[in-house]
Amino acid sequence: MNFGASNGILVVIYGEFWRLFSAMFLHGSLLHITFNMLSLWFVGRAVEGWISRFSYLVIYFSSGIIGGLVSIYFHPNTVAIGASGAIFGIFGAMGGFVFANRERLIYLENFLKEFGVILLLNFLIGVVFDSIDLSAHIGGLIVGFIGGLMVGISKRLIFIYLIGSIVFAILFYRYLESIFYGINPILN
Repeated sequence: MNFGASNGILVVIYGEFWRLFSAMFLHGSLLHITFNMLSLWFVGRAVEGWISRFSYLVIYFSSGIIGGLVSIYFHPNTVAIGASGAIFGIFGAMGGFVFANRERLIYLENFLKEFGVILLLNFLIGVVFDSIDLSAHIGGLIVGFIGGLMVGISKRLIFIYLIGSIVFAILFYRYLESIFYGINPILN
């Protein structure tokens, strides 16, 4: 906890928002960081080649932070570390970008098969190991898919995506506050 792990009580009750960011740089073991780095090496390099570095970073951090908030929603008392929500955001960005450009891709069917196998394997690993937070993975995947789709349509849409991600994160955080404090966000 002293190094910046995320936890619902610390993030929502004590307002330690920075933990949503810092937790992405912490890992539980050498194996954990190795798998994350390999994922970024294989998938991240391809995605970075398709979109700008700025878009990549916006999608990465938006997916990681919103994935962290989704994790807090489903597991408010859990101590969370790792970049999996952000990395799944990059997987999602790949899928969204491909979907936006599907008419121009020659090997779309092969890509979809391989992409589906990678996602299925990661999902199964998440089911088998209790310590893996599938909610952060799925949250990051969805946020990344939206970013990849928008950038795939037009690279300029990254700014709308960034603003939308910030607004969504703030609103979702406020919703989490209402749950933690037991108040109705509509009436307050």
